[in-house]
Amino acid sequence: MYALQCVLNAEATGVFEDRKLTVGAFLLEWVALKERTLKPSTSASYAKCVRQELLPVFGRMRLKDLRSRHVAAWQADLRDQGRGAPTVYRLGATLRSALNHAVHKERLIGYNVAEGAIGARPAAAERLCWTAVQAAAFLRHNQLYYRDQVADVFEVMLGTGMRRGEVLGLHWEDVHFMERKIFVRWTLATIDNNELHLCAPKTKASRNWVSVNPRVLAALQRQADHQQSLLPAGAPLRGLVFADIDGAPLRPQYVLDQLRHRQAEAGLPQITIHDLRHTVATIMITSGVSIAIVSKALRHSTIATTINIYGHLLKHAADDAVNALAHAYELAATDLEDWPGFQPRHAA
Repeated sequence: MYALQCVLNAEATGVFEDRKLTVGAFLLEWVALKERTLKPSTSASYAKCVRQELLPVFGRMRLKDLRSRHVAAWQADLRDQGRGAPTVYRLGATLRSALNHAVHKERLIGYNVAEGAIGARPAAAERLCWTAVQAAAFLRHNQLYYRDQVADVFEVMLGTGMRRGEVLGLHWEDVHFMERKIFVRWTLATIDNNELHLCAPKTKASRNWVSVNPRVLAALQRQADHQQSLLPAGAPLRGLVFADIDGAPLRPQYVLDQLRHRQAEAGLPQITIHDLRHTVATIMITSGVSIAIVSKALRHSTIATTINIYGHLLKHAADDAVNALAHAYELAATDLEDWPGFQPRHAA
């Protein structure tokens, strides 16, 4: 009788509830699906969250019995354990994403119980960037005391705004010296801080051409000369631009460690590896490069993305724009008397 009632309810509501399905079984199926559709690094992040965080708490519960109060209590426990706000939000967002799949794709439950229990995304930490002088000091420090492969990695990153993974995944076939262009085709991703994977860039817009200046061109040429010296005469360059002697990619963690070490040596403010990209954008904008060109250079999906991230740098440009508008009106006003349609009214 209960089974018949479930069938009737499913036909009436469109929700095909499985009273035996546990949260754990559903989440493992969801993770398996994500492994087939997402980048390895992203799916690995989901899998780690499910196995280490969600299964121990919700694994044995039946999916149909999961309620908002359970999710809210779990989030409160995470905060009581001292987990940071970004981590608490990220774990909750993963559960919410999985339950959205259960609601909208599988029709296993009628509504997403995590929707109201997960708080708003915490405000992003203030981005730290170097000034042009500080960036130049860092590059000079590398030239004077290192002159190694990692120094050229930093030269490319600070000269183009490319992401670390994009630089470490760069292949010689995508470097065009004559055209002074790089084509971003790959990014090097790390899974669980161990396994390296070459995969597609972050977004469709990221897979694009990047212009290079003479400094970046010189850094790439140094790497070309070094690798050419290890090959038989006339052999073409192949593989990665930045690689170990055996051709293996440089490890992203090593590059990060070197950034921390070298900026401390140079007495510079401590910034993250991704802040190098923000530094490039900030210097471009404050140097008067239009936001549209900056967006193109950084290969953002839309100009709105660039404005959302760097809009605070445009306030002076906005001042210039409205002042230019007022100046245009003042200049035009001096020509009004010569305009045939202008008939000023005089006060009585």
